[in-house]
Amino acid sequence: MDRLIYTSLTAMRGSMARQTAIANNLANVQTPGFRGEMAEAQSLWLHGAGFDARAMASEEVVGADMRAGTIAATGRDLDIAMQGDAMLVVQAPDGEQAYTRRGDLQLSPSGLLTTGDNHPVQGAQGPITLPPADSVKIDAEGRIWVVPAGGDPENPQEIDRLRLATPAGSEIVKGLDGLFRVRGGGILPDDPEARVVTRSLEGSNVTATAALVEMIEASKQWDSQLKLISDARDMDSATANLMQLPR
Repeated sequence: MDRLIYTSLTAMRGSMARQTAIANNLANVQTPGFRGEMAEAQSLWLHGAGFDARAMASEEVVGADMRAGTIAATGRDLDIAMQGDAMLVVQAPDGEQAYTRRGDLQLSPSGLLTTGDNHPVQGAQGPITLPPADSVKIDAEGRIWVVPAGGDPENPQEIDRLRLATPAGSEIVKGLDGLFRVRGGGILPDDPEARVVTRSLEGSNVTATAALVEMIEASKQWDSQLKLISDARDMDSATANLMQLPR
């Protein structure tokens, strides 16, 4: 069978990887602060004796689209949207420090402050835990103010401050858990000048219509490679029949 088939097979695998990335983007169109994944294809030439006649295709997720999403007011006291390129510091499932743009903060029954996908939010002394309170508010500098249960609403108390980091000058990568980390390890420096928009959320930067168009293009690429395999098989069969000697 002609080796062209194997070349087309790698292209089909790349198309599947692209469709997976697009499907994940579509599934997170409504996720606050989501950054769309970007897939890229490249040619991998096979080197050896003779001419480099064929190149395999490789397509994989190479990064995230870091364009900002649209900020919309929600009126909810625990909703925040980071301004500029600031990122919220959270604790990843492995216990390490990670970063996110997701600002739909929640309070667990124990008072632990987490993001909407249950990652503990980091403060000056570690994960932020709030006492029972009548109200909780966050100001533009990320400071958390609470009115203790039964306390005076006119005298809120500052409990902690959200840690906001800047990726400027560092290369960050997006993990499978949706969190960002510094490539090769390390941590981002805190940004004392970072600000947040309170009672607001930043939406996903994925456009559903654009993602659907990309999905259709990836599907057409799959069909093209499938037809190429079928044509290669037909040519292989025709060549075999031509070489048959008459009895």
